Amino acid sequence: MLTSTYTLVALSVEQTTVRTALQSLVEDLHALPGDTTTLALGRAAQLCARLRQVYDSCHWRKLDKFLVPALRRHTAAADGLLRELEQLSERAAEAIFAAEACVAQLERPVPREHFCGAVERGVAALRHRLEREEHELFPLARSLVGGDAWFAIANQMLAHDAHQREQREPQRRFGHALPPPAPARRPAPASLSISH
Repeated sequence: MLTSTYTLVALSVEQTTVRTALQSLVEDLHALPGDTTTLALGRAAQLCARLRQVYDSCHWRKLDKFLVPALRRHTAAADGLLRELEQLSERAAEAIFAAEACVAQLERPVPREHFCGAVERGVAALRHRLEREEHELFPLARSLVGGDAWFAIANQMLAHDAHQREQREPQRRFGHALPPPAPARRPAPASLSISH
């Protein structure tokens, strides 16, 4: 029970991070000037890239890497819900493609209504997925996944966190990524000494 609680709390922290990123994106979207029918390409492209980043980060969450595979292995009862969550991700992806299409036409101004509508649809689909994960998937997992499986998930998550810390440690210590090793130098030829 304690292991499942730890795991679900760790997953909830990730949920909060995604929610915060989505809320920040929505606030920036609503802060765009409202008196024009088009948007500056650079600003729209920036918002689009942020939405893409949030979407991509959702697929690298511990929930998708560890909990969902465990549910698939241990029970078929979650299959319907997992399919519906995947459909929400597909809906978000379609909205992102529509937003990206708006900024891909470099010679034309970005149509405000179409672009903002696409971004809002993407955000709404991701938020809906987060809500269903929290209110349906987490309780289902708590009731269906056994103690040994929770223990295995927690171990995988801890190993993943340790690996992430190891990857960040050189950057933290030196303030940046380590440079690649210098190519090996050929030894200088030994000087000939002539004895008299």
